[in-house]
Amino acid sequence: MNYRFYNARILTMISPDILTGELWVQNDRIIYVGDGSDTDSVYRKLNLGSIIWDREIDCEGNLLLPGFKNAHTHSGMTLLRSYADDLPLHDWLTKQVFPIEAKMDGEMIYHLTKLAILEYLTSGITAIFDMYLNPNTTAQACVDMGMRCVQVSGMSGQDHFEESLKKTEQSYQKLNHDDPLLSYFIGFHAEYTCSRELLESVAKLAHKYQAPVYTHLAETKSEVDGCMERHGMTPAKLFDSLGIFDYGGGGYHCVWMNDEDMEIFHKRNLSVVTNPGSNTKLASGIAPISDYLAKGINVAIGTDGPASNNCLDMFREMFLVTGLAKLREQDAAAVDAWEVLKMATVNGSKAMNLSDTDVLAEGKLADIIMIDLHQPNMQPINNIPKNLVYSGSKQNVKMTMIQGKILYENGKFSDTYDVEEIYRKANEIIDSLR
Repeated sequence: MNYRFYNARILTMISPDILTGELWVQNDRIIYVGDGSDTDSVYRKLNLGSIIWDREIDCEGNLLLPGFKNAHTHSGMTLLRSYADDLPLHDWLTKQVFPIEAKMDGEMIYHLTKLAILEYLTSGITAIFDMYLNPNTTAQACVDMGMRCVQVSGMSGQDHFEESLKKTEQSYQKLNHDDPLLSYFIGFHAEYTCSRELLESVAKLAHKYQAPVYTHLAETKSEVDGCMERHGMTPAKLFDSLGIFDYGGGGYHCVWMNDEDMEIFHKRNLSVVTNPGSNTKLASGIAPISDYLAKGINVAIGTDGPASNNCLDMFREMFLVTGLAKLREQDAAAVDAWEVLKMATVNGSKAMNLSDTDVLAEGKLADIIMIDLHQPNMQPINNIPKNLVYSGSKQNVKMTMIQGKILYENGKFSDTYDVEEIYRKANEIIDSLR
């Protein structure tokens, strides 16, 4: 499909400046971004007299920008939305989440992931970094729905040790080659659910493939205190000492990090993926985002899963990132809105190794969203990036395009989806597991 978007405001994310002009998409790539005065050069480059457009979309002054990257989630946990709430993290996991997950199978996860994807699209999310139980069915759901998905293994002591490693390696080999929408990283659930032997095996696997590793890290104070009792060091220092981070990667949450941990993240070029909605709901704490930025650490944003959040909404996460940072630092200038917008787009792409989705530019993948500026919460247009972070909401998402395909537009999903059937299956599954 060839798309011409015109009469658009464009935030490329290369800078905070807003461009007024056009953006062209050919198949899955952006082939032009500009003010529309130099389009002849595109025709010459393509050796064409003109382009036959499948659709020409008048943006009516609305905003185009790169899609948001949800850099940490558990999509299949839509099953547990508003089911396991108002509990401390340990009780939430061990008394509610783990028991019901033990009853879930791959087909259930397939349908539950499709439900999550519908919500991602309404929030302008064009790529997810997913850690859940059955990577093959998660991958199939994403391919069937057109969602870009980076997966990471969530090995833990609950799994059979050798079988878990074998499955992770098989997924690594398979899902990095199956489909252009898919990729896969090595990972594990967390220090407190893994034996030292398993952690050492993760390090060997990372070295075998010279691959980055991701994990839940320093989410709660009790997690860090427990690791200190077991190993005499923090989780970050333990993982670094084992060689787990020798080829990069990062941590999800990273609420309770000390200066030495931060130095490891800076030295190893690791990413912090902050999850303020989940951390707030589970009372895990407020991550030191200002410190990470000051040390040059890449910070991305994730929603976490719909059982601990419970809303897969990047706008809410963006506001919480900056709002909580300001409270923590007692400084209204802390974590500027532009930095937050970069976390949700450019930095997320870096954390997920999706270098072709970070900005709107010629040759980049066409993962694009349109924001409706003709709504009260976007007016007056004093500063669009600040409007997005401080007053934006899902209601402003007018279009979500992934890989050059429009999957959500003007409040309606792609007609290839049977939305009501997705809802029906989700309710059927939870009823069967109660």
